[in-house]
Amino acid sequence: MKIAVVGTGYVGLVTGTCFAETGNHVTCIDIDEKKVEKLKNKIMPIYEPGLEVLFERNIQQERLEFTTNLAEGIKGAKAIFLALPTPPDGDGSADLSFVLKVADDLGYLLDQYTVLIDKSTVPVGTADKVRAKVAENAKVEFDVVSNPEFLREGVAVDDFMKPDRVVIGSSSERANKVMSALYAPLVRQGNPIIFMDEKSAELTKYAANSFLATKITFMNEIANMCELVGADVDMVRKGIGTDSRIGKRFLFAGIGYGGSCFPKDVQALARSSAEVNYDFGILKAVMNINETQKLKLIDRVKQRFGGDLTGKTFAIWGLAFKPYTDDVREAPALLNIKALLDAGAKVKTYDPEAMENVKELLGDQIEFSKNEYEATKGADALMIMTEWPVFRTPDFDLLKTLLKNNLIFDGRNLYSTETMAELGFTYYSIGRAPQNV
Repeated sequence: MKIAVVGTGYVGLVTGTCFAETGNHVTCIDIDEKKVEKLKNKIMPIYEPGLEVLFERNIQQERLEFTTNLAEGIKGAKAIFLALPTPPDGDGSADLSFVLKVADDLGYLLDQYTVLIDKSTVPVGTADKVRAKVAENAKVEFDVVSNPEFLREGVAVDDFMKPDRVVIGSSSERANKVMSALYAPLVRQGNPIIFMDEKSAELTKYAANSFLATKITFMNEIANMCELVGADVDMVRKGIGTDSRIGKRFLFAGIGYGGSCFPKDVQALARSSAEVNYDFGILKAVMNINETQKLKLIDRVKQRFGGDLTGKTFAIWGLAFKPYTDDVREAPALLNIKALLDAGAKVKTYDPEAMENVKELLGDQIEFSKNEYEATKGADALMIMTEWPVFRTPDFDLLKTLLKNNLIFDGRNLYSTETMAELGFTYYSIGRAPQNV
């Protein structure tokens, strides 16, 4: 099938590449000329494990191409995916200007029946707005479908190619047949395609991410309680995670969630609720608690150093909001770095993939190291912000020779407290008793 994908951000690029991998001819469209030129030259703009191989193969086999010309890109397409940014406005609501601008343009350009698919995360009622905008100028029949993505950065290719479920929001049987044909190769093992109305599909995406964000935040609150009463959050996690009604995922305590989805989607759902005069109190609590949790370690650092960080040097391992991505949007590491700099400290960092993105934001305000050990040389303490595998089994004997103090503040609970006690490190983690204090 001939497909067009408007937008080559994270969602658009994964969507386009993976649909090409299943045999479709895909044209990805973006207004950024420099970005499109790089894509044509097989230069990936993001880091996502497994994507580059598919990307290069499908360009080579001429199933995947890129253009800045909307009219050229959609020519002959039976389905057009709108994978455009929907950043939060100042009041927390999703900005639909990019989506509606393209919808307006498409109204003039459609020359055959086409299914238009909202792939971006959009608030309830967006399909109706897109449909109305296209209809202002369209001279052919078309349908608008809501098809939210459920991709996790770091495993997005697997999530797309082997989805838990596919959600299709559509009131058109004609459109449903097109969508079924597109997704049939991806659900051969029996995972469901769930058909529903457009508004329910739009709300499903926000509900899923907000629930997961709530689950993370609840566990962080349990961790904070553990510290006050002397319990161990790891034991509590195991105790409740084996309950099939709860499940074991998203129960790891830490320094809060970040990234491009959870913060934006929780905020947008809270705002959408306010617009219909519903006070979604639990989401307000989730947002407030998460912001506080991100700086949990800074309070401990200041306590440890008597409140004065002037002239101190801190090594930070991990800049991305999670491992297996270079995405630093809403990353807790950035807030911690700012807090350290504001307190007069120096910062040395290392991340396997995200350093270039942070350089664009912070320039020479901090030091970027060639590996994790270089970052710790001469540092007063190590702070861990991202659970990259390379940080899980470091050479602790080497760390003792590099750090000024055997002092680690771990925001991701990577190490056993018993092991750290035996090794002689002063070790602070989340929801567990400090060691060798």
